[in-house]
Amino acid sequence: MNLDFSKGASVWEVTARLVVAMLIGGLIGWDRQRADKPAGLRTHMLVALGSASFTLLGFEVGAHLSPRTGEGFDPTRVLQGVIGGIGFLGAGAIIQNRGQVSGITTAASVWVSGALGAAAGVGAFVLAGISTVLALFILLFARLDIGRRASASTPPGPPEPDNDATSTTGAKTPAAPAS
Repeated sequence: MNLDFSKGASVWEVTARLVVAMLIGGLIGWDRQRADKPAGLRTHMLVALGSASFTLLGFEVGAHLSPRTGEGFDPTRVLQGVIGGIGFLGAGAIIQNRGQVSGITTAASVWVSGALGAAAGVGAFVLAGISTVLALFILLFARLDIGRRASASTPPGPPEPDNDATSTTGAKTPAAPAS
């Protein structure tokens, strides 16, 4: 794999990798957008495209630095940085509200989109394609609605006032008005 443009690497090959990353990220994002999740189509497309771009950049920098310094450049270190950055983005999708945590699947899908983009960035199209199919299978068909079915069969009771709520500083917070 030669990404050094001065040595004849194809601009089309790089373009194909970036477009594939964007498209496979879009497939995952489409499911999240359809489910009205915080990170949707554009977010996943951008995460996958960014991951592919950083991956390609790592190889490009390595190709330029290695001949000059005489030392090898490890492009996997770029991937380590990308993984950390994607984890930070995913953490933004996780919300905790009254003991309920939501957004974990969206955070995981952002993380997977980053991996798909990185795979496309190095030209591992088979890995990217199979992983995309498996991720879509998980998102579309592996939903367990056990808790939702049980709660749907039991009518909700009246809301309980939260008079004992305290803030993180320990001060009492006013109860929310009943609706």
